[in-house]
Amino acid sequence: MKQLRSTDLKRLHRTWRTRAPGRLAIGLDAVQGPHNVGGVLRTAAAYRATHVWFTDAGTGPDHPQVGRTALGSERYLDVRQSLDGPALVTAARAAGYRVLALELCDAAMPIFDADLLGDICLVVGNEDHGVAPATLAACDGAVYLPQFGKIGSLNVATATAIGMYEWARQQIGETAIVNAAGPPGQPGGDG
Repeated sequence: MKQLRSTDLKRLHRTWRTRAPGRLAIGLDAVQGPHNVGGVLRTAAAYRATHVWFTDAGTGPDHPQVGRTALGSERYLDVRQSLDGPALVTAARAAGYRVLALELCDAAMPIFDADLLGDICLVVGNEDHGVAPATLAACDGAVYLPQFGKIGSLNVATATAIGMYEWARQQIGETAIVNAAGPPGQPGGDG
């Protein structure tokens, strides 16, 4: 076993990109921490998100500290500003997304039980208060991340990354079964 070289890594990513038919978008409802915003942008670009919406009450992508974490990944995203959370939801829905809050609330279902197939916009909220009530009411539904330890919540960038991973996992579904002996295109792989 050895690490993949740059060309092999690009080939592997290209293979996976063709397996996810849906579109992903992220909505940041008043997320404040620049490192959280940068982390979300970088992960969104890695998961081929097409849109990222920010609300005016949060830290935007132009904040100088966002760039330290995002590392230029925002150039791969269609970044948009919205007045507030309900406007963000309206814009995402107009762009063809089903909008789900990633939030601990009474109507939320475990993310792995939710149907994330197709075009999904995951909305996450402020580090202290979560998704605003008006934003939550505007969403099409809500999902949460089941946690098994004694800590009841996660950092917003971490939770968003897990949500993006679950979206990708559901998109690729049955086509994701890969021979563990090697990556696609390599000896022992499926390509």
